[in-house]
Amino acid sequence: MNRYENLANVLSDRIEQGLYPAGIRLPSVRVLSSEHGVSVSTVQQAYRVLEEKQLVEARPKSGYFVKEARLQAALPSGCRPTQRPVEISQWDQVLELITSPHLPGFVQLGRGSPDVTAATLKPLSRLMGRAGQHQNLNAFHYDSIYGSEDLREQIARLMIDSGSHMDASNILITTGCHEALSIAIRSVCEHGDIVAVDSPSFHGAMQTLKGFGMKALEIPTDPVTGISLEALEMALEQWPIKAIQLTPNCNNPLGYNMPDDRKKSLLRLAQRYDIAIIEDDVYGELAYQYPRPATITSFDDDGRVLLCSSFSKTLAPGLRVGWIAPGRYHDRALHMKYITTGASATLPQIAIADFIKQGHYLQHMRRMRNQYQRNLCTMTDWVMKYFPCGTRVSRPQGGFLLWIELDERVDTQRLNRLLEEHFVQIAIGSIFSASGKYRNCLRINYAQPLAAKTERAVQQVGQMVSFMLESC
Repeated sequence: MNRYENLANVLSDRIEQGLYPAGIRLPSVRVLSSEHGVSVSTVQQAYRVLEEKQLVEARPKSGYFVKEARLQAALPSGCRPTQRPVEISQWDQVLELITSPHLPGFVQLGRGSPDVTAATLKPLSRLMGRAGQHQNLNAFHYDSIYGSEDLREQIARLMIDSGSHMDASNILITTGCHEALSIAIRSVCEHGDIVAVDSPSFHGAMQTLKGFGMKALEIPTDPVTGISLEALEMALEQWPIKAIQLTPNCNNPLGYNMPDDRKKSLLRLAQRYDIAIIEDDVYGELAYQYPRPATITSFDDDGRVLLCSSFSKTLAPGLRVGWIAPGRYHDRALHMKYITTGASATLPQIAIADFIKQGHYLQHMRRMRNQYQRNLCTMTDWVMKYFPCGTRVSRPQGGFLLWIELDERVDTQRLNRLLEEHFVQIAIGSIFSASGKYRNCLRINYAQPLAAKTERAVQQVGQMVSFMLESC
């Protein structure tokens, strides 16, 4: 971390511990400069970080003050205990979300897409162009089925922050995280097998299970600590589960970071029942805390965890560059890669590797984490302002997705139909369940710079929910 980030973390810890209570004036820039042996500009940068995190506010001619604690909505409730494996449904609703039009004036609140307009992505555009011009046509040939060695080495270095010390030779480049998950599932499961999933869960992984003729067993999930280990153990005793698929860091859609002790306990369960864990870490780099949370893979000593990720959420989805570290299933995963896409596109791999090597990636990540955390505060405030009383809201620890639970009388599929007449779309809750649960829930995205039209769209959603309740 830079010096200003270290100082910002120190001050943030003091605020959270109550050493600097709400409303109190914080030490002046010059006092902190002297106390910590840093420059005045370093202190000013640290205070700017705390302002972006909504922890402090600057008052003209008075200095910096700790902001009053923000009101928080109640957390979403957990789902009912698991009962039996089910065949996955909801494909039509997923297709509707992913094929929605990009029309002028249409506010898309449902997609899981990052902000691709940031200035810190401009070097990547230049590197893409340069790679095409100066690679002596190498970028137009098939790459190795393993993927670019340069990129795999850079990924291995990035994963050190997550506690994962892996060799580049253990990483396979894929066409996005979706292919990585597909490879992982087919490497450890067969048609008719049962896979335990956190619930609510990423709709893409569940639709992959559906496509391969597998069943999902939904495990209740806490919005703060993650998948219920008690319910999972009961399910493992009752059913012949082949694998556990989950997103423990910056979860989609709930946003939690699973505590390390629970990750270790989950791994011990998998070892006891000798099953694989398919870990989706696609949002892990976007955790608001530093260092970023550890992966389950970092605690794995027998190679049973298949770690999947991509640059779709950290950089841009259109790059279509992901990766998998399949552990003991490497040979099987390599074969699955060969029979799906073979080698992945070469040009974006070259550009991303250079983008990371030149230091642009870490700079971009710092900017986006700050932006997303700042946007989360704003979006949560809008939801509390415009939605009916009793609305429950998640508290993401990273990423850019907010999960909202409404009154049980609200059907979000019908809500979405009404909103489309006003050029607004949400992600309905039922697509995050294998069996169509969470019909009164929705997910919205807060990645883009929040403009007046976004606030109007959120207000429109809240007003429509109120209208539906009044009509009941």
